[in-house]
Amino acid sequence: MDTIEPRARTSHKSLRGVWNRVAGRLESLISESLLVLVARISIAAIFFMSGRTKVTGFLTITPSTYELFRTEYALPFISPELAAYLSTYSEHLFPVLLVVGLFSRLSALALLGMTLVIEVFIYPDAWPTHLSWAGLLLLIVARGAGALSLDRRLGIR
Repeated sequence: MDTIEPRARTSHKSLRGVWNRVAGRLESLISESLLVLVARISIAAIFFMSGRTKVTGFLTITPSTYELFRTEYALPFISPELAAYLSTYSEHLFPVLLVVGLFSRLSALALLGMTLVIEVFIYPDAWPTHLSWAGLLLLIVARGAGALSLDRRLGIR
């Protein structure tokens, strides 16, 4: 029994060492700028694609969008027409800004606010989805757009 225990410890230490070397290599390969870029593009795609379902042509809001905001998306403190405009144009503007990395923190905050409204007033049972969106958006809010962005190029924090 005494001979097995030291081998188990040695094996455990060597596995931990291997894992720590792999983890260190991964940390050096995956930069914070790459993580933030992936977060920016991922969350931008979600909101932009949602925005595209609300328009025809370039940015003409469809009648069905107005109806959606009168019924399923009805908000307590804002008219359906204004909510349709704000939502649709926000889902187009802020994702584009995120992809190019311009005013990224502001854009992420705006989409985080939209996520909160959707969670609280429209789809409260969809919190796992909204939490994943919030995770991506909070990374951008906290860390900024990263090196691969217009924010960095223009010196905007």
